[in-house]
Amino acid sequence: MGKRKNNISGLSHFLAEAAKQDSSSQLVPAVSTELPEPGGSKTAGETPLDAHERDDSRIADTRPAKKARIRTGLLGPDLEKYDATGLVPFYTDASQVPERLQKYFWQRERYFSKYDSGCLLDEEGWYSVTPERVADQIAERCRCDVILDAFCGVGGNAIAFARTCEKVIALDISPVRLALARHNAALYGVQDRIEFILADFLSFARALKTIDHSKEGVDQRKRRKIDVVFLSPPWGGPSYISGSPSKTQPAAPAQPSAPIGLEEAAEDVHAEFSLSSIRPIHGRDLFKVARGITKNVAYFLPRNTNLEEVSQLVTVGAEHGTETNGIDERFTTEKVEVEEEWMGTKLKALTCYFGGLVAGQESMFDE
Repeated sequence: MGKRKNNISGLSHFLAEAAKQDSSSQLVPAVSTELPEPGGSKTAGETPLDAHERDDSRIADTRPAKKARIRTGLLGPDLEKYDATGLVPFYTDASQVPERLQKYFWQRERYFSKYDSGCLLDEEGWYSVTPERVADQIAERCRCDVILDAFCGVGGNAIAFARTCEKVIALDISPVRLALARHNAALYGVQDRIEFILADFLSFARALKTIDHSKEGVDQRKRRKIDVVFLSPPWGGPSYISGSPSKTQPAAPAQPSAPIGLEEAAEDVHAEFSLSSIRPIHGRDLFKVARGITKNVAYFLPRNTNLEEVSQLVTVGAEHGTETNGIDERFTTEKVEVEEEWMGTKLKALTCYFGGLVAGQESMFDE
């Protein structure tokens, strides 16, 4: 599968157009005009003396205004069309960071190893981005031709997928986060392998299904197939760890073999997180939408997720089966593989793998 020369298509075309706006646009802060000189305001082309002596009622200043001066953004002179400098603050010191984001700022290089080179995150991105090492682990498990990142955010997972997959389709409903994701991908040098699309996952899935039905009879080999869907939907903000209102059962006690530090053992006992708290729809229904695209799904969930609900996402294999080696195949279920994502001694999240992504179920991958 060849690479595309232009990775901007569909609804994401607006991002490229944004770079063509004039210097007064707040969405393209990489273009700036001359700043006023200290000691008073002046108009373009004037000296301070001109500004003082000019009488607007008698003399019209016909001299042309100075042309806008181009200022290189965080990405440098060769990547201006991807540069999102100025859309959000780029924090370089803890004193610049709001108190509510302080604990995330101290982990900035865990989120992006190249943060100091100019990675950008909005407020939601600070507390929802997948740490880079975790994203790399998931990307290795999801290695394929085409992967759909259904909730790409500021691009942490999409960047990792671009290093293991031929093509990444990255969706988000926020034009700002999509611009930040593209900016960060350019910083990592993988922007040519990611197709950024401004769309919500549910609408995208419906459109994809409509296209599939309208192209019946077309050579299947000529149609782009999505091999894997990665789901990392909103969990409800930092408060997700308190569990779902409808699920107040205490978490099971930690096993002695679990690598939990003493200082974190107490805080890892939380109410269970229910899939009903997933946004924008119930997590069970979101999974069904993804499975309508491919059986191969990776579902990124909170560490306190109710695993019984996860196991119920897969259905009994065959309603009527035969007996093989003494096992009635009517009761054979598809397996789910749950991977714990640790950072040091802290459990950060769970990744649940389905279909051909599960060890021992590789034969399902191309079904």
